Amino acid sequence: MDKNISFVIEKKVEKTIENLKKNGMNGYFVQDRSAALAKVKELIAPGQRVAVGGSMTIFEIGAIDLFRNGDYNFLDRYDESLKPEELKNVFRQSFLADVFVASTNAITENGELYNVDGNGNRVAAITYGPDKVILIAGINKLTTDLDQAAQRVKSISRPANCVRLRCQTPCVKTGYCAECASADRICNIFSVIKKQRDHGRLHVIIVNENLGY
Repeated sequence: MDKNISFVIEKKVEKTIENLKKNGMNGYFVQDRSAALAKVKELIAPGQRVAVGGSMTIFEIGAIDLFRNGDYNFLDRYDESLKPEELKNVFRQSFLADVFVASTNAITENGELYNVDGNGNRVAAITYGPDKVILIAGINKLTTDLDQAAQRVKSISRPANCVRLRCQTPCVKTGYCAECASADRICNIFSVIKKQRDHGRLHVIIVNENLGY
C-alpha cells in the first residue's frame, strides 16, 4: 500500500480507536487477517462457549475453522445438518454464550457501531447477552459519521449480502437498494451502539485489509 495512503488510514484508525475507548469499548488495529485471528485467540479462553453472527469477515480470517477445530464449546450456526428449529435454538443459545464473535457493518470515526440485520439475532446478541463480544472489521468499514455509515451499508452491504444469500429482492438485479417491501428483504433491524457501560465487554478489531461487505 502507498505510504501516504497508509498514513491517512492509520490516523483515521487511531482516532476511531481513541473514540471507541471514550465510549467504553476496546479497539485494536492489526495489519492483516492472520494477526486478526491471533487477537481473537488471545481474547477467548480455552473451553469457553463461543457463538457467532452471520459474517463473511469471520470466515475470511479463519475464525470458523478455529472454533470448529480448537478447544472451544462452539455453537455452530453454519452446521449444514441443522434443521430450522435447531438453528433457531442455536440463535437463542447464543445469548448465553461466553463470547459472541461477528463483524459490524460500519464503524464511525466517532467510535460508534452501525449494524443492519434481517432477523435481528446478530444485533441483539451484540447489544445484550454474552459477557464478551468481539467484532472484526476491515478498513473498508470505517466511515466518518453515522450518515456515511448508513449510506455505505445501503449502497454496498445490503445489495452484496442479498446477492450472497440469493434473495429475491430488486437489488440482486440492479445492484442498488430500493428500500423494497420484498418478503426476502434483509435490512429490517437497525442498530447503533454509541456507548457501553461495561468497558470490558465489547472488543473491536480493525484489520488493515478490505474484508466482508
